[in-house]
Amino acid sequence: MVSIKTAKDIEAMRPACQHAANTLVMIEPYIKAGITTDDINDLVHEFTIKAGGIPAPLNYHGFPKSVCTSVNHVVCHGIPGNKKLKDGDIINVDVTTILGGWHGDTSKTFYVGKPKVRTEKVVEVARKALELGIAQVRPDATLGDIGHAIQSYVEGERMSVVREYCGHGIGRVFHEDPQVLHYGKVNTGLKLKAGMVFTIEPMVNIGKAAVKLLGDKWTVVTRDKSLSAQFEHTLVVTETGCEILTLPS
Repeated sequence: MVSIKTAKDIEAMRPACQHAANTLVMIEPYIKAGITTDDINDLVHEFTIKAGGIPAPLNYHGFPKSVCTSVNHVVCHGIPGNKKLKDGDIINVDVTTILGGWHGDTSKTFYVGKPKVRTEKVVEVARKALELGIAQVRPDATLGDIGHAIQSYVEGERMSVVREYCGHGIGRVFHEDPQVLHYGKVNTGLKLKAGMVFTIEPMVNIGKAAVKLLGDKWTVVTRDKSLSAQFEHTLVVTETGCEILTLPS
């Protein structure tokens, strides 16, 4: 069942979404060579707790940290640790805040220092893919429209879309229906209605789409060790289109 959020629900979600967005703004100046992903985790954790929030990833199905940090060929769900970032790396920081019982979920891929041309290309393709997916969201459009817009653009850029992981409904529950695939066909899948709230979060690989799960049962990497980039927003379908809830203030 896909829940339809009321206007009151949406207002109640805004603080969590806003805090998640502001967390990415807060962390950006710290994304430099020499910082560890554990340092990033600590900064996010403290920023969230200070605001009266809860970092949703912490202890979620056993996840051991407060944020996901996915570096270079890590696609998603990277666990923070003592690894130091170095110049030329990219890192996706995926933040989910709980405030007042509601979730706000967003992520961004950051450059560490000056990127190489190919590195910059995959990041900017992922950024544009999210924008194109969001542009499809309006009442009576379908989830397939979103997936098709993302897939056709990414593959047109000679890159690939990860298929094993997708966007999701969100609200009082971290992950709920619908599943929002980042590939698909026009006019297929669930028809969108005003009040639906979900994430779009395409993972774009510069190489092939195949991924594998590491032994920690969380970290997902590209099989060919090619770079992967991702951006994510939480949004609500409105009567005339959509509103992105995770834009920073």
